[in-house]
Amino acid sequence: MPLDLADLVHPDRCAVVTSEIQSGVVGEGSALPELAAAAGPMVTAVARLCAAARAAGAPVVHCTAARRADGQGSNTNARLFAGVRKSPVALLPGSPEASVVPALGPEPTDLVLARLHGLSPMAGTDLDPVLRNLGMTTVIVTGVSVNVAVTNLVMDAVNLGYQVVVPRDGVIGIPAAYGEAVIDGTLALLATVTTVDEVVTAWT
Repeated sequence: MPLDLADLVHPDRCAVVTSEIQSGVVGEGSALPELAAAAGPMVTAVARLCAAARAAGAPVVHCTAARRADGQGSNTNARLFAGVRKSPVALLPGSPEASVVPALGPEPTDLVLARLHGLSPMAGTDLDPVLRNLGMTTVIVTGVSVNVAVTNLVMDAVNLGYQVVVPRDGVIGIPAAYGEAVIDGTLALLATVTTVDEVVTAWT
């Protein structure tokens, strides 16, 4: 039986979590230019979702990735990490590149959680305890990318017992056809796949 979306995303128990929607990933000076070139409509949709969440009283949590100049604490055990390390774009902690894009704020009520390691915004980070302390049982997953971090986040959240909602237009992968295939073939088995408009309507 399908879950009732309005009940699932009730603002008392639902948080919007953004994954790596930061200037050095989806902005003009991105370390991943192909991803950034495709991300514009997603950023616009997530900005609208975040505004609606704040208006409804649902928390917004931004998860960002950073890397120290000396690399201490960051992974080196995958090709992706090597590629980012060689990029001229440095995601230094506290830098504009490691910061949430201005379209999403962040607003004073938002939480921003940065990590130095791994592929997931949740595994080994503050995200799970922060969500539990907020009383959240549903996570709306947004951001980049369906190729890696978003899929990790969905699986980690499910494994930890959260209900997960994925707005199709609030995430992106590359190539686009691959991203859609992952949503339909994998994420739809784990989460409630919907749209930003449907979530906003549920709140209004």
